[in-house]
Amino acid sequence: MTHPAVRAVAISDRPLSVTEVLDSLDDPASGGLVLFVGRVRDHDGGKGVVGLSYSAHPSALQRLEEVCERVATEHDVTGVAAVHRVGDLDIGDLAVVVATTAGHRGSSFDASRALIDTLKAEVPIWKHQRFADGTEEWVGAP
Repeated sequence: MTHPAVRAVAISDRPLSVTEVLDSLDDPASGGLVLFVGRVRDHDGGKGVVGLSYSAHPSALQRLEEVCERVATEHDVTGVAAVHRVGDLDIGDLAVVVATTAGHRGSSFDASRALIDTLKAEVPIWKHQRFADGTEEWVGAP
């Protein structure tokens, strides 16, 4: 991480901590902090989800760092953090936590939306969902 605003970037097989992300962004210059937490839900596409797993390509952490650097460069922010979980997750588990800080809320809202949307589009992390009817599906896999 070279941009000073990028404070925390990780891909982890351990449960994610919102507190750790918020702590990484603590500074007196930030008047606005926008946090997004993605959780495993119990349904998708009209089917009941019983669990899922995330797999990451070996380049995923580098790609996540690049996305954070780009958001930090393109937005007027004082802090950027993004962590994503891999492995088996249950309903309600945290899958991704992203947050940005800025002097004002508008910049932080814009940066956080760009961060989660770009992460989902560009970082090679794939979701394998298991449905209540016994079927399964890969999401985001090439």
